Order: sequence, then C-alpha cells, then structure tokens
Amino acid sequence: MKAIRTHQTGGPETLTLDEIEAPTPGKGEVLVAVKACAINYPDGLIIRDMYQFKPQRPFSPGGEISGVIEAVGDGVEGFKVGDKVLAGIGNGGLAEKVVVPAGRMFAVPDGVPFEKAASLLMTYGTTIHGLKDRGRIKAGETLVQFDTAPPPRAKHARTGCASGEVARKAGADEVVIYPREAMDKDASKALAEAFKAACGPNGANIVYDIVGGQYSEPALRAIAWEGRFLVVGFPAGIAKMPLNLTLLKSCDICGVFWGAFTAREPEAFRAQVNELFALMQAGKIDPLVSETFPLARAGRGGGQAGRHHGLAPCARGFLLEAARAHLYR
Repeated sequence: MKAIRTHQTGGPETLTLDEIEAPTPGKGEVLVAVKACAINYPDGLIIRDMYQFKPQRPFSPGGEISGVIEAVGDGVEGFKVGDKVLAGIGNGGLAEKVVVPAGRMFAVPDGVPFEKAASLLMTYGTTIHGLKDRGRIKAGETLVQFDTAPPPRAKHARTGCASGEVARKAGADEVVIYPREAMDKDASKALAEAFKAACGPNGANIVYDIVGGQYSEPALRAIAWEGRFLVVGFPAGIAKMPLNLTLLKSCDICGVFWGAFTAREPEAFRAQVNELFALMQAGKIDPLVSETFPLARAGRGGGQAGRHHGLAPCARGFLLEAARAHLYR
C-alpha cells in the first residue's frame, strides 16, 4: 500500500510517498481503509520533532481519519467489515490503510461525508471539552476565541473566534485584527483596549487561547471578574503572564489538554463525540473542508491548507498566521 512518511526532521517538503506492506489487525484492533485524513497544526509539529510525542521514524503523520473497516481482529465487538468509522490515532493517517484500536473508533452516522467526519474530532472535540469542562460556559457569557473551530453551539453564549468570514458565518459579531509582527508595550496596550471595546464594559467571561505568545496578555487584560482563561496551544510561543492580573480580576488560568482528556476519561470523550454528531446532524455545526488533496500530494496539502482539512488551527507551511480575533453574541 502507499503511505506518506517522514524519514527526517523537517517540513512538508521532506515527506515521501512510500510503498509499504499493509498492516494486519491484532486482538482488539481493526484495519481501516482510509477515505479522508484531516491535517491539523500538530501534524506540522510532529514531523519537525516539535510535538510532545515523537514517534520513531519512519512514520506517517495524520492524527484523525475516517474510512471503512476492511478487517476485524479477535475480540472486537460492535464493529464489522464495511462499517463507516472515524478515529483519532495520533499519527499514521496519511496512508491507504491503518490499524486502529477498536476502543478509539466511532461509527460515522449516515449522511455524514468522510471528509466532514475526519475534520470533527481534534478541532471541535478540543473546543467542546475546553468550553464545557474547563471553561464552564453558560448562556449569556462573553467569549474571546482565537484561531480555532467555532464553538459547538455558535449562539450558546456571546463568543469570539478567528478566521474572518468563517467566524462571521458561525455567528461572530465582532472581529479584532491584531498584528503578526512583534508588538511593543504600546501596541500590546492598544490590542488590550481593542479587546475591551469589543467585549463591552464587563469584559470576557472566557478567553479561549490557542495562539499564545504576545497575544495572551492583552486578552487577559480584557477578562471579566472571575473569568476563565483557557490555555489551549502555543503557535505564537509560550506566553509569560503577569499573575498580578489574576489577583486583580479574581480569574482562573486553566489548561486544556484534550489529548490527555480523551485517554483519561474515555466515556466522557465518547459522550462528547456523540453530542458533536448530534449537533452536526441538527445543522448547528458544519466542519469546513477548505481544500482536499489526493494522498500523493498530501505534502503539498500540509504546506498550504490541508488534505481533507477541517477548521484546524494551521495555515501555509503548517505555521499559524495569527491575525484576527472574533466576538460572537
């Protein structure tokens, strides 16, 4: 079978299309013929050895897939050959076939296209876990949200996101454009004032920060009394936060480690995936597939937008181009 693999540290240009032997499912595993593989920001990190997990080379990137079960190993219950499934697998998805533990798979409901299914888990899964479990979001609250998928319920609260027209279509009311270049103290203060103006006099109840770096502190300065600042990712670097602000605002800074959550609380994770599918079928969320690429051109997909790419926080060259924050009401 064919697979896109990384043999050396580097960007998408280092990936190769290899012919390898198809895997065989063991006990508790299934063999999935991959129909779609989402490209997300961590896929760019993992091939550069910049992610928290470093698989042994050669390996295929691609952390979430959808496809059809081709073979079932011993001890597997609830799945059979021919079932449409999706799974979060960490890596290995940019291949024609992949072995998946049955406990990590989900049935794809009728009518959901493979590319939409493959674009669901990481972006929307992280968001629903972050906002509900860590952010304790409530109706009527204000949320500033940086480059990621729209909230699972676009009108669940007054919220904010990034990605321009995509965010507006999801219900964003305000867009704050912030600079890509390094900000001095005055520029940082100006950005904080822009966040405050967009949020209103009470500030943001929740900041959903998947960008980090120099943008985190201005957003923290716009947070409401007893607000929740959710730390999700660091494409712009790890922020150094002035902790005196947490005292002045009596606010919380909360980590959102979705990958660890899925492993530590599998039943809660499964319930949230089922909730996301229900929201999708009800027309309340719709993963955006910006562009698709055949497997042979998957390296180009990683360098531009992504093969079967959902609303993932990645952009040209797998590097986030932070530019906007949005506010929904």
